[in-house]
Amino acid sequence: MTSPVRILIADDQKLFREGLHTLLSVQPDLLVVGEARHGEEVLHLAATLKPDVILMDLRMPLLNGIAATRRLKNTQPECKVIVLTTFDDDEDIFEGLRAGAVGYLLKDVSSGKLVEAIRAVACGESFLQPSIAGKVIAEFARLSPHPSSQAQVLVESLSERELNILRLLSQGATNKEIASRLIITVGTVKNHVTNILAKLGVRDRTQAAMKAKELGII
Repeated sequence: MTSPVRILIADDQKLFREGLHTLLSVQPDLLVVGEARHGEEVLHLAATLKPDVILMDLRMPLLNGIAATRRLKNTQPECKVIVLTTFDDDEDIFEGLRAGAVGYLLKDVSSGKLVEAIRAVACGESFLQPSIAGKVIAEFARLSPHPSSQAQVLVESLSERELNILRLLSQGATNKEIASRLIITVGTVKNHVTNILAKLGVRDRTQAAMKAKELGII
């Protein structure tokens, strides 16, 4: 991106907000434009500051992170929400993603991985920690245990390289990690991911991972 990614931090703990602000401010391509203490403040600041990415805690007063994310999806759909929380129970994960979050990270994530997630989401990708991706895929498999005959046809249209990339992104790997594993450029990975999404008829990496599980290839 040519301009810095504009970030809004939403968390009810001041010390945590300040720590994140300091951490992210050293990155030349990231700009923290505001901090919110609760969901209502998130909505107000999102409307006025126009952030690209919002780091959203789930448990906040007045309006929780899930409710705030759901309302943002309708009022500020251009804002990309990454849930950043200590909670990894299934209900929170699925509610957060259903509400419109495109990323889900736990607060014990490394600083490097957090920065990577912000950059990925700002570029239109989704980003789930591998442990979270595993839960999502397992739930999808439980709900959709039998692949359709049409789905099997779709698998045949994927090249071997695309299948390899699909398996890796289903494990939560980023474009950079996939490029390193397969010894190809990040740009090549992005092109393959675009083709994979089109062939599977899905809009993002999370849906691609779910579809891959339904097809029985991961």
